[in-house]
Amino acid sequence: MTPEEIQARLLYRDGLMLILDKPAGIAVHGGPGSRHGADNLERYFEHLRFGLPRPPALAHRLDRDTSGCLVLGRHPKALRKLGLLFQDGRIGKTYWAVVRGGPEGDAGTIDKALLKRTDARRGWKMIALPPGTPEAQEAVTDWRVMGRGSLPKIGDLAWLELHPRTGRTHQIRAHCAAMGCPVLGDPVYGGRYEAEPLHLHSRAISVPVYATKPAVAVTAPVPPHLREALAACGWPGEG
Repeated sequence: MTPEEIQARLLYRDGLMLILDKPAGIAVHGGPGSRHGADNLERYFEHLRFGLPRPPALAHRLDRDTSGCLVLGRHPKALRKLGLLFQDGRIGKTYWAVVRGGPEGDAGTIDKALLKRTDARRGWKMIALPPGTPEAQEAVTDWRVMGRGSLPKIGDLAWLELHPRTGRTHQIRAHCAAMGCPVLGDPVYGGRYEAEPLHLHSRAISVPVYATKPAVAVTAPVPPHLREALAACGWPGEG
């Protein structure tokens, strides 16, 4: 990714933070679980310094195959402030997902704790369990159906808007699967041989980073790989 390419993905910039339109298919960092030699977004943060002495750093995470709004802190003080906002649940997060099938109702709340479980053959995943399960983390997601439709060779679909109140690993993916409607393209919580790309997008974020100003609200455009399925569910397009 060239300096121009990553700078073109900026959705917001000020003295404290940047909000980036993360592309799907690239990890946000090269942690110990990443594939050897795999590309990652942090490699390109040097091109986002804009005059500061050090590059920005991640204020939170998105899965490798999830696209959309990603918040970066521009210096240590900003990162501490953003970290507290995320920790306290004060940052508003809106995700769009296209799921297989669809929930029975039109809106609701998923309240299921999540516990990481590892399988020697298939790797790890998050298991959805009843609230209060020992060792599991509380996880709550509000959702509503934005539209329903179908596609040839895929079948019935639903377009969901989701607002996670907590920020657990794989929360939306595990919660959708627990409702019986996994995210389209999810090989972990849907079908092991899922051929579609993951249809999960961090659509918007609201960050109350300034005490005397309205929250910074940013929307990420829908990436190309989601557009056909969203249109089949009634999405009218951007604008």
